[in-house]
Amino acid sequence: MLIGAVDVGSARARAGLFTPDGRLVARASRGFATLPGPDRQAMHDFAEIWRAVAEALAEARRQAGASPAQVGALAFDATCSLVVEAPGFAPDVIAWHDHRAVAEAAELSRIPHEIVARAGGSVSPEMQTPKLMWLRRHRPEVWAALTGVRDLCDHLAFRATGIEARSLCAAAAKWPWLPDRGGWQQDLLDRAGIADFPRPGPVLPPGTRIGPLSPQGAAELGLEPETLVAAGLIDAFAGALGAAPEMPALIAGTSNCVMATGLAPRAALWGPYPGAILPGESVSEGGQSATGALLERVRGLYPQPAGHDDILARIAADPEPEPDLHVLPDIKGSRTPFADPLLRGAIHGLTLERSPQALDALYWRAAVGIALGTRQVIAHMGLAPAALAMAGGQARSALLRQLYADAIGAEIHWQPEDAVLRGTAIAAAAPLLGGIRAARARFARPVEITRPEPAARARRERDWRIFLRMQQQRAEIAAM
Repeated sequence: MLIGAVDVGSARARAGLFTPDGRLVARASRGFATLPGPDRQAMHDFAEIWRAVAEALAEARRQAGASPAQVGALAFDATCSLVVEAPGFAPDVIAWHDHRAVAEAAELSRIPHEIVARAGGSVSPEMQTPKLMWLRRHRPEVWAALTGVRDLCDHLAFRATGIEARSLCAAAAKWPWLPDRGGWQQDLLDRAGIADFPRPGPVLPPGTRIGPLSPQGAAELGLEPETLVAAGLIDAFAGALGAAPEMPALIAGTSNCVMATGLAPRAALWGPYPGAILPGESVSEGGQSATGALLERVRGLYPQPAGHDDILARIAADPEPEPDLHVLPDIKGSRTPFADPLLRGAIHGLTLERSPQALDALYWRAAVGIALGTRQVIAHMGLAPAALAMAGGQARSALLRQLYADAIGAEIHWQPEDAVLRGTAIAAAAPLLGGIRAARARFARPVEITRPEPAARARRERDWRIFLRMQQQRAEIAAM
């Protein structure tokens, strides 16, 4: 038997197949489009996402030489994008990084409520409650015709099984739902004017059995109806589950998320969310809204197409290009520590040079700014970790893992066999292996450790002082 895991990120769907003892035997991915719109909007087409999921699963099975009947369990993780089922609403997925609901988020933030407190006192437009308010106000005809509205990880499981269920991970982190205070917060729903959206079915902890694939889901995914589907997670939470345990986790992909347990509520910190990953544990999240997205934006400036691996290989051969170029990376606002979705980045020392070498320097110094921003997030969370688990696309680069180690001053523990897919596979296997903790123990794998380099640490301390000074200057300019 094999365990299937599907990770739907910001631009790609990835599928992995694991043995019941946690060995990754196949992995494949397929891309899908982001459809930009007016007023900070970004959308996806769910049908395109679903095709990418099916194609990635088929390719993973081909690589593994596995028949449909060999895949015994499946779970999904995804970005916290919002799937809207209603006639006339297309594209039908509001991307997680869509910021159309800035005004609604600000309005929510002024309400004294525990939901707001667990959003760090400032609700992000990336969460689902302000997006629902936007739909109710700006598309009333869509709101009136809603047949379903779900987090993307939940909609993937619904499409696969036909069974209504929500993941506690998504519900607690992004919706007006508190697991320790009775679930749906009716008072806030009433005040926000969104109490009538459809929300049937139970809210299930990650790794809980939902049910088998429906005949339609099995046919579309190329699997057998006997395949068991379990409740999944938001992608960053899946990465934290699959990364090295017993330490904070950095999930560094399109955005950066730092996940840690046992923290008290504080400003500009999301959580704590009881049971969002493991029963009996509360997890909190600090983060940066656009990190890998910034590197992708710089990559797009090259006159000739350039891959991230090629850029990083050139930088590794010519370390520390343009040390007097400095970047504040907040191109899409700040989650932590400023909780300001309208904050913007800054570059000091930019020239008109467009050569690959100059763009490599900009790419690298943007990466330095991102790593320093992660250091600031960790400090704001009240953490000073000796070790930090790392997962996500950026973690695949040894150069970037070293940069984070040097900027943060902590060992980076990286699990090479894809921590995000592994976390989702743990959730898929949980009903078969005696629960999610038992599955995590079974799926544990050795990590590679990157330690800070003393000489590089000194360079990053200089960068850190300049980084903080640039933030002060930005605030002074904004005040003018």
